[in-house]
Amino acid sequence: MESYGRKIDAAALWLKDKTDIRPEIGLVLGSGLGAVAEKIRDAVVIPYTDIPAWPHSTAPGHKGRLVFGTIAGKRVVCMQGRVHGYEGYSPKEVTFPVQVLKSIGVKILFLTNASGSVNTEYLPGEIVCVSDHINFTGSNPLVGKESSNGAKRFPDMTHAYDPALMDLAERCALAEGFRLKRGVYIGFSGPSYETPAEIRMARVFGADLVGMSTVSEAIVANSVGMRICALSCVANFAAGITGDALTEEEVLDSMERVSSRLGSLLRSILEAL
Repeated sequence: MESYGRKIDAAALWLKDKTDIRPEIGLVLGSGLGAVAEKIRDAVVIPYTDIPAWPHSTAPGHKGRLVFGTIAGKRVVCMQGRVHGYEGYSPKEVTFPVQVLKSIGVKILFLTNASGSVNTEYLPGEIVCVSDHINFTGSNPLVGKESSNGAKRFPDMTHAYDPALMDLAERCALAEGFRLKRGVYIGFSGPSYETPAEIRMARVFGADLVGMSTVSEAIVANSVGMRICALSCVANFAAGITGDALTEEEVLDSMERVSSRLGSLLRSILEAL
């Protein structure tokens, strides 16, 4: 059986053979946010299904394509969609793309997601910069005997989300005409939405936002020395806050409305890097 590290190397070599673009910046686009990738210039589009060992997206609002090109003159690679543990993938499979992006030269990683508001001061339609996270998924992608890409087994997570990138994102948001709040994101495994009792617990733990992604990617990105900025788009109030039922259609509709603002903010950040 081919080892995990060899699969990473094989996928990286395959991608390098498909394009001459050597990106230093990666973007991971969450539910309903794939339109950001449409702004990439001189795009080279590669379906996930073509890439060796690359996990295939099955979640709604995830196109499942890797897009190479430039934004604001910066060489980027954009993931139009990610995979999640609730799709049946292991933590190592979920974070396989992060490992491959590192292998093809990515040094700075922008993670985006759709989230529910645990703290009612964070309103649907707002973009929040993730300042820290709580791993409530029940797993950790670094568990196991094998590491790769020079990954640290015990990475420090004190500054998991790069303080300088957070400061830059806040300045760019002000220039765009809005204030970018910071918040703590708690990751659950899904796919069921959280119960009102779980949201009350999350609030006691100090969480502001809740979702089903990002945490594992952030852990692995830290372990391989990437700088990270995570931008969370608040789709709705979390379970029990309004009494309304939560639906994936509501999440995707909300993300469609906020995607233009997110794209403009990301472009401003890339211009300023």
